[in-house]
Amino acid sequence: MNAVKRKTPTVKRTPAKRSFSKKKKKSNTTLYIIIGAILLVLIGIVLYTQVEEKNAEEKIKTMLVNLPKGFKSSGMDVSHHQGEIAWDKIVNTTPFDTLIDFVYCKATEGSTHIDREWESNRKQLNELGIRNGAYHFLNSTSYSIPQAKHFLATWKHREIDLPPVLDVEQEAETDEILINNMYDWLEYVEKNSGFRPIIYTSYTFYKKKFKNEFKDYQFWIASYDQDPKALNDSRIIHWQFTDNLEIPGIGEKVDFNVSKRRF
Repeated sequence: MNAVKRKTPTVKRTPAKRSFSKKKKKSNTTLYIIIGAILLVLIGIVLYTQVEEKNAEEKIKTMLVNLPKGFKSSGMDVSHHQGEIAWDKIVNTTPFDTLIDFVYCKATEGSTHIDREWESNRKQLNELGIRNGAYHFLNSTSYSIPQAKHFLATWKHREIDLPPVLDVEQEAETDEILINNMYDWLEYVEKNSGFRPIIYTSYTFYKKKFKNEFKDYQFWIASYDQDPKALNDSRIIHWQFTDNLEIPGIGEKVDFNVSKRRF
């Protein structure tokens, strides 16, 4: 006999519904929380920066009002320690534009080293028309004539430049050696540039080592806790009275100076 084939009825199965909506909602909530946190951090940074800038401005305004009598202008000195500086932003920001009558930039040290920010600082200041000059950090353990030649080759002076500065902060084997090295550098630079250099040093060095020397030279003195009345010496023309000035736009604190000269 032939078997009768029965058709098995096809059962349509409805796919199980997955709960995507809950997972999606949870994912979106997490994303919103992260975005909100980031925005709060950014807002906090902006507000903190504004407060810091405002505080810095107030300190500077107070400082300008209370500049020591007898000093007619103010300025700063910089080197690679301050990093890259956008001078156009600083000089166009009140009250910082009133601070910068002059700027000294480190050019060289020893007989081979060139400050890595020298060219950038020099170029920007020249383009902005800000009176500026260069200084050389004296290596007291090596001959000073090669250092003087290196400085002159790097500085490439112009007639409108401020007088060059010899930065003397290191002891030598004897004071006599130090003083002779200084004279050699000063005389060589003056002879080959037409500028008589200024000597930068601490008030301690000035009193103990140099006060009875360099009678025909002017000094730039660093003294952070000294009453300016003690700086009435006619040979002292610049006074660096702080190394702790905060200026928005400059990464590190800055040396600030007042001068008896008007720029």
